[in-house]
Amino acid sequence: MEKVLVIGIAGGSGSGKTTLTNQIAAQFREGVTIIKHDDYYKAHDEMTYEERSRLNYDHPNAFDTDLMVQHLKDLKRGLSVECPVYDYTVHNRSKDTVIIKPAKVIIVEGILIFESRELCELMDIRIFVDTDADLRIIRRIQRDVLERARSLESVIGQYLNTVKPMHEQFVEPSKKNANIIVPEGGYNKAAMEMIRNQIWRHLREDAD
Repeated sequence: MEKVLVIGIAGGSGSGKTTLTNQIAAQFREGVTIIKHDDYYKAHDEMTYEERSRLNYDHPNAFDTDLMVQHLKDLKRGLSVECPVYDYTVHNRSKDTVIIKPAKVIIVEGILIFESRELCELMDIRIFVDTDADLRIIRRIQRDVLERARSLESVIGQYLNTVKPMHEQFVEPSKKNANIIVPEGGYNKAAMEMIRNQIWRHLREDAD
């Protein structure tokens, strides 16, 4: 494929990355494909559930970023990829996979994607969603308790032990690699309009 536009959307956990990503995808439908860093958590079949639950999932080493880099390169070349599926209820990679097809616009989403130089080099636009910490923790609690069957105690414990310190050590410093900083993510209408116009220009240029 020619003229593939790769947009990276990063930010802290609960910042609104997914909201922004989904709003963009909903407007362009088949013209956009999404690849998420969270799907590339490493498999740990050799560990028990208790051992896996104690791992630091907010450190760059928790991800198989090399595989994601290879998949993104394949998508840019017009090839479909077999994306892993992560099961949060058991803290391990599922046996299932999902086929991700190439598109004219690829959105890469994740808290640590700007921490990886290899991923950054594959992106044309890098957007960092900047949201206050108190709002991020509230959103994370709502998501993990309601959607991922986690206990409130475990969510708060993980936030204090790994999420917050890893955000300060890796996520926040990676903001310097962004081209655009967007407060409140998908709730920022002005930023959404700017991003939408950029994608439309790319799609029209590709069609000409």
